[in-house]
This record gives sequence, C-alpha cells and structure tokens, in this order.
Amino acid sequence: MLLAIDMGNTQTALGLFDGDALVRSWRMPTDRSFTADELHVRLLGYLQMYGLPIDCIDAVAFAGVVPQLSREWRMAAERIALRAIAVGAETASVTKLHAPNPSEVGADRIANAVAAEKYYGAPSVVVDFGTATNIDVVDADGFYIGGAIAPGLRISMDALVARAARIASIPLEVPEHAIGRTTTEAVQSGAILGTAAMVEGLVARIKHELGSPDARVIATGGLAGMVADATDVFDIIDQQLTLKGIAEIAHRMGVC
Repeated sequence: MLLAIDMGNTQTALGLFDGDALVRSWRMPTDRSFTADELHVRLLGYLQMYGLPIDCIDAVAFAGVVPQLSREWRMAAERIALRAIAVGAETASVTKLHAPNPSEVGADRIANAVAAEKYYGAPSVVVDFGTATNIDVVDADGFYIGGAIAPGLRISMDALVARAARIASIPLEVPEHAIGRTTTEAVQSGAILGTAAMVEGLVARIKHELGSPDARVIATGGLAGMVADATDVFDIIDQQLTLKGIAEIAHRMGVC
C-alpha cells in the first residue's frame, strides 16, 4: 500500500491507499520541531490503532510546504518503505503545469490540480481552505495554469482578535444573516460570509477568463464544509482531494 502525506503549514494529513481506494486517514499537527524519530513513532501509533503492521506500506509519497520538515519526513519514510518520493521537481514528468516558474508552485497545488482532472474533469477550479485559501485553476487540457492565494479564514480571525482590543475570540459558525445584530454575528458574517463572497467573486472572474462558465468548482481543506454552507458556488466537496492527487502522482511514477 501507499502512504500519502499532505504536509501543510498548520496540519498534516496522512492517507493509506490500496490502489485508488483510501483505506485509512489521519491528521496531526505540523510541528517544525519534529524529528524523523518522532514522526516514525507517530506513524507506528496511527497504524497500531487499526492493527496494521508497518510493513503494509510499500511506498511513501508526500507533498510538503515546510522544507525542514520535508527532510525529516523523507528520512522517516525511507526507514519504512522501499521508495519515497516528494511531489515537485522529481515528479514533474507526470504532472502538467503551465507556469512561468514551475518550481514556485506549491506541491499541494500540483496535487490538487492532478486530482481535480482525474476525478472531476477539466476545466476545473479547486478552492483549498487551509492556512491560506488557495484557488487552483485547471484548463480544458488538464494543465495547472495558476490561481489565487488569500489569507486563510483562521489566520484572518486570529489577526482580527490580536489587533482589535474589544473583540474576543469568536467561534467560527455560519451566521443566519449577513446583517449581524451582535458583535459576534457581525464578525462571523464578515469572516465566513465574506470568505464565501470572495470565493464567489474570484471563481466568477476565473470562469470568465477561462471562457468556461461550466467549469467544475471543487472545495477541499479543513474549513471547506463550513464555507460551503454559506454559498452555492461549489459543485463538489472533497476533503481528501490533495491526498488523492498525491497518490495519483505516485501511481504515475510507478512507485506502487
């Protein structure tokens, strides 16, 4: 089986694949202080939760945006699997990018584009709600061509709470109305409905530039479900899209 790892700035998602089927998945914090030893122990623990032996993993593929932690993950992966690959330069031959500087494109965005084309077709637009809100665009020929990056919902909320002396920490919940009657409702409206409106506006502009009004719009990431409750812009919600893209890239590389 293949272990796919999506290492974000805040959380790391892990998925165990048997072919295209996602067998198990886990989430853990992205801690830049973790060593290969600590990652190895955590992985052993996750597998033991379901009675899975460590030798059930034949290969590891990961997409990472934290360089120092990527090195530790590679060392941990090489202890348990015959092959370990990182999405990026070494997988460029099996991915399709039209970008002025391909090396600048985040590995998670490449994985999202690959999975979007494979599972939902092209053209398509992926909105990934993570530490940042990434919008990734796949053209009619299946090429990643760019997109948009905005501060993530939680980052925006944290910044507001830190800078506004009279606003305490407020739960992220979809408000019933755009006109907030209390400070809590007003902040929730601005944060969640504001994020939804931003996505609606950017997606509309992207579809216009693509000349593809019917392009599929896919939501993924930890807060995708919440924002999706505030808008009808999404055709599909797939929380495992990035892991699926990492696994597909590994399959194309012939690692499992």
